[in-house]
Amino acid sequence: MIISVLNQKGGVGKTTLSVNIAARLAADSARVLLLDADPQGSALDWAAAREGESVFPVLGLPRATLHKDIGKFTRDYDHIVIDGPPRVTDLARSAIMAADLVLIPVQPSPYDVWAAQEVVNLISEARIYKENLKSLFVVNRKIVNTAIGRDVGEALAAYETDLLRSSVSQRVIFAEAAAVGKAVFELEPDSAASKEISALVNEILEQ
Repeated sequence: MIISVLNQKGGVGKTTLSVNIAARLAADSARVLLLDADPQGSALDWAAAREGESVFPVLGLPRATLHKDIGKFTRDYDHIVIDGPPRVTDLARSAIMAADLVLIPVQPSPYDVWAAQEVVNLISEARIYKENLKSLFVVNRKIVNTAIGRDVGEALAAYETDLLRSSVSQRVIFAEAAAVGKAVFELEPDSAASKEISALVNEILEQ
């Protein structure tokens, strides 16, 4: 499966989700590649912070030809995760066309809900050429036990994109893991953050 993690609004946690999803897939003995299609190179920075060998390769490919170039990798990997760019550009369109599934992280904020419209529009355009393309919202950086964390699901219902049951909360361990180039389950396998990522990946694989 090729999963593109995209939202035109910056700061929604695309890279955090991308690296942790990739790491969780790789931990289950899958062959996983993480492609950094963000010109800022955050996933590459994450990999560079790691001491020792990574459980999966991370390659930079911030090109608008990504959907054409990705064929070079599909035979060698079970899953490819694409950490997408933070703006609606030709590169974002290419990352959508490359994907089987577009995962749209949304923080529990009205600004994020409004900003999601542009990505949804791009996905609709892409379905003209790729009718089986799937897309899903995931609530990320949810503040535990707050009303806005619950209400965002109702706000997203206005879009023709399903919302995953699983969500990921705002937790310090994500920043701690990123600082040393690791996934959260590598630091604390039994933590709430690790369980949230596992539940998210399991639900994605059900699609």
